[in-house]
Amino acid sequence: MTINIVPATADDYPLLIKLWEASVRATHDFLTETHISTLRKQIQEVYMPQLPLWIATSEDGVALGFMGCHERRVEMLFVSPQSRGTGVGKALMQYAIAELAVNEVDVNEQNPQAVGFYLHRGFELVGRSELDGEGNPFPLLHLRLRQHG
Repeated sequence: MTINIVPATADDYPLLIKLWEASVRATHDFLTETHISTLRKQIQEVYMPQLPLWIATSEDGVALGFMGCHERRVEMLFVSPQSRGTGVGKALMQYAIAELAVNEVDVNEQNPQAVGFYLHRGFELVGRSELDGEGNPFPLLHLRLRQHG
């Protein structure tokens, strides 16, 4: 499968928020409906407009996943449930590292699949916070890309 990575525009936000919610529901079983609803609003109204976003698409233009990066940090990376395990997340991370010089990411400790994904991509644990960025009791692991050489 060929995966294309292209910059997102504001016109893409409605599609991306649907992809975000499907991904979160498939991977973030520690979140309540209230948390998802609150986060959806923040992602859509605050984070998406402020972050440069990139979409991973199939050859025929179907959105498979997306990420937001800022100042060498992956701020968000979500893959559609149907595309998990197909190389979409890997392609997005390879792009982020090679093209955007990304070397940091925070990941929910309660999302072991995502933790494993980043560790497998060459990141290592450098810290932990008891609360997420919104002050919720969802611990974050702070990861940094291992330096080679």
